[in-house]
Amino acid sequence: MPWLQLKLNTQPEQAEAIAELLSNAGATAVTLQDAEDQPLYEPPPGTTPLWEQTKITGLFPADTDMVALKKQLQQQTDKPLGNWQIQPLEEKDWSRAWMDNFHPMQFGDKLWICPGWHTPPHREAVNILLDPGLAFGTGTHATTGLCLEWLDAHPPLTLNVIDYGCGSGILAIAAAKLGARQVQAIDNDPQALQATNDNADKNRLKEKISTFLPEEHYPVPCDLLLANILANPLMDLAAQFAELVSPGGSIILSGILSEQETSVTAAYEPWFTMTGTQERDGWIRLEGSRKPATV
Repeated sequence: MPWLQLKLNTQPEQAEAIAELLSNAGATAVTLQDAEDQPLYEPPPGTTPLWEQTKITGLFPADTDMVALKKQLQQQTDKPLGNWQIQPLEEKDWSRAWMDNFHPMQFGDKLWICPGWHTPPHREAVNILLDPGLAFGTGTHATTGLCLEWLDAHPPLTLNVIDYGCGSGILAIAAAKLGARQVQAIDNDPQALQATNDNADKNRLKEKISTFLPEEHYPVPCDLLLANILANPLMDLAAQFAELVSPGGSIILSGILSEQETSVTAAYEPWFTMTGTQERDGWIRLEGSRKPATV
C-alpha cells in the first residue's frame, strides 16, 4: 500500500506537541530529525533534547485527507505551521530496513554485539544478542565502543558491577557475559529498564542482572562502576559514585567530549585516582581507582 509522508519544520518547544497531534490524527509513524545539521551528542538517560530547527515527519495511509488534517492541526496549535510538504511514499518494510543496517560488531579480542535476528558469526566468541528497543545503545557510538573494549580487555571476573545509565543494557550484559558476579543496571528511563530486562532475558542473564530506577537503588558498594552518559551529569554524580564504589574499585566514565576531560577529571579526583584516558572521534573514556576511605 502506498503512503503519504508529511514533513514540516518547527521550533523545539512545539515539536513534541505536534508529534503527539500527528499520532492522534492517525499517523502510522512519527519521527523527529535535525533540520539544520546541528549536532546533538548522546543524551543523558531519560531526556529528549531537540534541535533549534526540528523536522517532523509523519507517515499516513494514502487515503488520508491531508487538507483536513492540516486544518485540524492548525486549530490545535498556537503558531502557524510552516514548510508543510506532502510526498507520496511507496510501501516498504521500514523495520526490516533498519534491521538490515544493524550488523554484528566486534569489540576487542572476543566480544561481539549481535542483533537478535542475526546468527552470531563466531560461536566461540562472547556474543551479546541485542535488540535496543526504545532505548539508546547498540555499540555503534564511540562512547559505547570505548566501554565495551575496556570490558573485553579487563573482564570483571567475580566482581559486583553497576551500569549507571544502562540504556539498552549493553554494558550490563557485556559485564555479566565476561564473568561479573552480579550487575545492577540503573536508569531513570523506565523504557531503558524494560529494554535492559528484555535483552538480559534474551541472553539468559535475568538472574545476574537487576534493574533499578535511581531512587529505588540501595547504595551497596560495587567493585566496578560503568557510566556512559554525559559530562555534566557525570560531574554532578561524582560524590554519589564515590559512595557506590568500594575502596580500590574501578570506575569507567564515558560520554565525555575531549575538551571536557579536564573538568570531569577534576570532579572525580577528590575520591578517585584517575589512571587512564582513551580518545576516539572526539570522545573520551576515563578510568579511575577509588581511593581509600578517609575517617
